[in-house]
Amino acid sequence: MINVVMARSASTAFRKLHGLFAVYKPPGYDWRSVRDTVKIKLLKELNSLKQRPPRQKIVFLPQAVEGSSGVELTKTATAVPVLADHILVKGPDYTYLKIGVVHKLDIESSGVLVFGIGQGNRILPTFYESHCSKDYTVCGVFGKASSDFSDAGKIIEKTTFDHITRDKFERVLAMIQGSNQKALLMHSHIDLKSQEAYDMAVQGQLRPEVMTPPLVLGMRCVAFSPPDFTIEIQCMHETQKYLRKLVHEIGLELRSSAVCTKVRRTREGPFTLDCALTNSHWNLDSISRAIEECRERASELWMDSTDRSLESGDNQESLGNGEIRTP
Repeated sequence: MINVVMARSASTAFRKLHGLFAVYKPPGYDWRSVRDTVKIKLLKELNSLKQRPPRQKIVFLPQAVEGSSGVELTKTATAVPVLADHILVKGPDYTYLKIGVVHKLDIESSGVLVFGIGQGNRILPTFYESHCSKDYTVCGVFGKASSDFSDAGKIIEKTTFDHITRDKFERVLAMIQGSNQKALLMHSHIDLKSQEAYDMAVQGQLRPEVMTPPLVLGMRCVAFSPPDFTIEIQCMHETQKYLRKLVHEIGLELRSSAVCTKVRRTREGPFTLDCALTNSHWNLDSISRAIEECRERASELWMDSTDRSLESGDNQESLGNGEIRTP
């Protein structure tokens, strides 16, 4: 049975590589190496598919024919392939793909990483400026502090933690969440006493109008077995280093210390773990299907980016080098 991917032409497959898709980045890998691995695999598969046939040209080739006086040489018009189109001369048809990213993950972190490919790079500035929230699962351990707030850093202090209870732990989380919600209201530039502010806060629709320092929108304890604990954090404008430092500050608030053992992003805007491709699915067929399935998730981003393109008269296929600055 012929594979569906192998049956179609490379040009048909390439036309489908425009949009957004999410991958699951494992810990210990730089996001650039993940992007480059995806790019290399896609290019290899594209070049293995049926390529466009070489152009033909007409040349007059000598040909022996029987004449009245014996064998005669004559020139006959013959179609031959253009040598410049031969793969050994021109090389592979596909050598470059533009793949960009907005919200990066550092080497130690794992989870959802959204890429834009082809015309999907147009959406990246809109995605960045939408101030979307993200969800993380963060694990930590009480009783020690390190130079980089992670368990892999140099241990600089050890402390006791027997006095920490779940009730005290959750009170600290609530205190941090409350102070951040006040900051969110301030950066949203709406009347704090208005019904609009109340309704938006209840529905979780409050968004800052400009880039702000990291904001924690919600924190929840999901596991507490000292010295180990796990919390779920909803935030925006964060870095993974900020989340590790947050674990350190939680330890200080509890008159102890703590280091972060894991940072895992479970949601980036409309993209969740269920649509993130693991490394065994970083291939042409899976990514093409993921782009199509993610169009509905990114429909608002598509519309916003189209409106901006019309306003600015931008008709380019992609923007910059496909990378957007992040905090």
